[in-house]
Amino acid sequence: MEKNINLKKFGDQIRKYRKEKGLSQEKLAELTQLHRTYIGGIERGERNVSLLNIIRIAKVLEIPPYKLIETIE
Repeated sequence: MEKNINLKKFGDQIRKYRKEKGLSQEKLAELTQLHRTYIGGIERGERNVSLLNIIRIAKVLEIPPYKLIETIE
């Protein structure tokens, strides 16, 4: 499956902020109440994430949601 470049950029941002917080994918999944494989799929650019899940992830990462999409043009 070909990955959309914007989904990949979004996933890269989540990975960046997750690592800055010292969280594993498993811990981020637990804190967001999302499945670990879903988080992995997002970070690999395989998932088109809903707005509500973007907000959920941003809250756990303690950043405003726009930070997750600021690299997308």
